[in-house]
Amino acid sequence: MASALPNADYLIDRRRLRRKLTFWRVALFSILALGVIAAGFFYVAPTSGAARHHIARIALEGVITGDRDTLKLIRDAGASSAASALLISIESPGGTTTGAEKIFTELRRVAEKKPVVAVVGTMAASGGYIAALGADRIFAHGNSLVGSIGVLFQFPNASNLLDKVGVAMETVKSSPLKASPNGFEPTSPEARAALESLVMDSYDWFKGLVRDRRQMDDGQLKIVTDGRVFTGRQGMELKLVDALGGERDAIAWLETERKIGKDLPVRDWKKDRSFERLGLLGVAAGVADAFGLPEAAAPLRRLAAMGDARLLDGLVSVWQAAPVN
Repeated sequence: MASALPNADYLIDRRRLRRKLTFWRVALFSILALGVIAAGFFYVAPTSGAARHHIARIALEGVITGDRDTLKLIRDAGASSAASALLISIESPGGTTTGAEKIFTELRRVAEKKPVVAVVGTMAASGGYIAALGADRIFAHGNSLVGSIGVLFQFPNASNLLDKVGVAMETVKSSPLKASPNGFEPTSPEARAALESLVMDSYDWFKGLVRDRRQMDDGQLKIVTDGRVFTGRQGMELKLVDALGGERDAIAWLETERKIGKDLPVRDWKKDRSFERLGLLGVAAGVADAFGLPEAAAPLRRLAAMGDARLLDGLVSVWQAAPVN
């Protein structure tokens, strides 16, 4: 009895059908994946008009610039009747001194209407710590980094290199200190002195802010304002933070000490995100988040922040560990 084996044409048709099904399955999966990523990038959490009372959470991550979107989020949270309190989650090495000042000012305005609490993650240094000072209470983990109280002004100087290659930059200016330093000639003592006066003026403002907000005497202030960073445990002893703990502890404090409602949900208030704003590393971090890989997203954000810090202009309050060789 002859076996009923499929002929060659039948097998070829089956293979073609299988290839088509595989193609459309891959295409459908790719479209769905792109949709998820796009939703993660462009979704904007509701920032006003929420029916239920809640705790508004705003994340300050990476380099602080005091951008309009962040300031608007803080203002809107303060104006929202649905937001019973504002929780600031800080993961920042600092940024521009002026940008941090703007955020501090907005947080103090919110604090006139409702409680504001700051929770430090890995770091709230320099400008990040200025932002934390805007809260009514600062929580930090034991191994968080806080402090780095200081101001700096950095600029490259290529004058020696230009001398070696035989290039000179000619300048005609109205006065000796106009556009100084410019990086193309040695910095004059007068120009350096002018810059030092700017830095020290902002540094005195920063120290005064710490003294007033943390209620320190001159001896206590001197210990914490030499530019060092401290762990959360050290910061607790030095009065830089109020308590050790995380978000859960901050919410418990809001409930017991500021009498907000029990078991209120915490809602993230987010600004619009775009590929242009995030940059390549930021986009990669967003993709990692979309696929549920926070352990990959965190280091990518830190690398993006380090790159952004090198592009800041003017006076900056930022901390960055020395690179590992």
